[in-house]
Amino acid sequence: MFDFRTLKHMPTIKVVMTTFPWFIDIEAPAEEAWAMMLEHHIRHLPVTEGDALVGIVTERDLRLVLRPGVEPGEWKVREVCEQDAYVVGDDTPLDVVVREMAERQIGSAVVQRRGKLVGIFTTTDVCRVLAELLESRFPIEDDDDPMPA
Repeated sequence: MFDFRTLKHMPTIKVVMTTFPWFIDIEAPAEEAWAMMLEHHIRHLPVTEGDALVGIVTERDLRLVLRPGVEPGEWKVREVCEQDAYVVGDDTPLDVVVREMAERQIGSAVVQRRGKLVGIFTTTDVCRVLAELLESRFPIEDDDDPMPA
């Protein structure tokens, strides 16, 4: 990461995003997306068709269709993904992305460079960045008790 204390300008999303995210093809079975999420401990998967980014599927989307009583293989990613994902360029200022995610009440932004998928920025990343910012602004001294009584 970087040291927030030395920043002179707003960082771009490329310095805080998760790079090289996992992704899934739009024609894949929904169960495959679920298995990828479980295996990699993630909640958002960019959806591609060939080399093109076409949307995002979330853990929440999958929970709605992968439940008892639903036949395995019945759902494809195409049928459950959001095809209007929030997509930003990797040079987009961090504050713009975070504000837009909050206003839209969404959990992720998919990041592209020259039309290619290069990263993802999720609410988990937002929490990590906020924690680093707070730690840089309010460092804990060795003799400070982080949990006051």
